Amino acid sequence: MTFRLGTGLVALTFSLAACSNGTASFDSAALDSDDQKASYGIGLNVGSQIADSRDRLDRAAFMRGVEDALQGNQPAVPREELQPALETFAEEVQAAAAEARQQEAVENAEAGESFLEENAQREEVTTTESGLQYEVLQEGDGPVPTAEDEVEVHYQGTLIDGTEFDSSYGGDPATFGVGAVIPGFAEALQLMPVGSEYRVWIPSELGYGEQGSGPVIGPNSVLVFDIELLDIVE
Repeated sequence: MTFRLGTGLVALTFSLAACSNGTASFDSAALDSDDQKASYGIGLNVGSQIADSRDRLDRAAFMRGVEDALQGNQPAVPREELQPALETFAEEVQAAAAEARQQEAVENAEAGESFLEENAQREEVTTTESGLQYEVLQEGDGPVPTAEDEVEVHYQGTLIDGTEFDSSYGGDPATFGVGAVIPGFAEALQLMPVGSEYRVWIPSELGYGEQGSGPVIGPNSVLVFDIELLDIVE
């Protein structure tokens, strides 16, 4: 996260519309016209860029800066004081976010290890040498894809707490190369005859690891997929 004076600071003026005590005050703002929708979109985009600072952002001071920028007023704080304050603020917010991310990684790793250990005890679950776990919901009788094949599948992906992060249901099946997906998903596909439906549990090291992916899949997350292998694409 970087805070800069000039155009970057003016861009921030479109983000957090809130009253001085930090409680959102524009929940009932009209969103009917194209300009209103576009304005709302600008707020969403910019607000998401500074979301890490929401707990420390002084809404009253922020909105004063918004108004001064929109009105073309001279800054109420000298620019030579603003830049060091912005840099310190950004550094501290980044450090706090990194610490929180590390704590999340530890908690996810512990929860995932415990879950997989317990899940492996279930009679219907098979654990492969890599640590992938799977349950056969329906066994097909078609060919089994290789790493070089392209497949057509329906799937749903969740975390171990049931939070969904991806799904092909509600639309057309997904088509992709077996070798183009995360290792755990690729391994599962190469166990499945066409026509099969498996539920698989993918340890984080066979998924997105310590990096996670997007806003939902945190670091060291175990992933759960229901996979229907519909066809091998010729």
